[in-house]
Amino acid sequence: MQKFTLDLKKSVFFLFGLAFLLFSGFSAAEDTRAYIHQWLNKYYNKDGQPEALKRYELNVTNTGFCRYRKVYVSGKEEFFAFNLSRFKSMDYYGNTTSGELWLRTKNDDVIVQTRNDRQGAVDSMSTYLIIPIKNIDEEQLNELASRLRQLVQKDLVANK
Repeated sequence: MQKFTLDLKKSVFFLFGLAFLLFSGFSAAEDTRAYIHQWLNKYYNKDGQPEALKRYELNVTNTGFCRYRKVYVSGKEEFFAFNLSRFKSMDYYGNTTSGELWLRTKNDDVIVQTRNDRQGAVDSMSTYLIIPIKNIDEEQLNELASRLRQLVQKDLVANK
């Protein structure tokens, strides 16, 4: 009877350990994407646009895409999207009050689309995405850059 109880305890501890390892391994990339999504929306500067915005959407999806949609009061729409695995570098131009965050990709990886524009609809590709940011400090920018690099490194390891 004691041997059965000892084996049962070992099995239960083994199963808990295995479950912990399984669930902790899959949440790291999801946590990084969620952090990036929250960060971009928290520090987004709606007033930093050349034209007045009616609304905007800034999302980081579970599949690793960064999507940015702007709808202006005039009805013009701009849509930008890229896969975060294609992220190359990040630059910030401005001060702690306001500035522009430039997310650069490895090649022409940013999808750019415009609709309802006087100059016509445009579908093109770009190497960067510009997001207006406000009330930010250097430590927060460094943390974002670190999280973006982590996500790219995890993707590179997973694709090997």
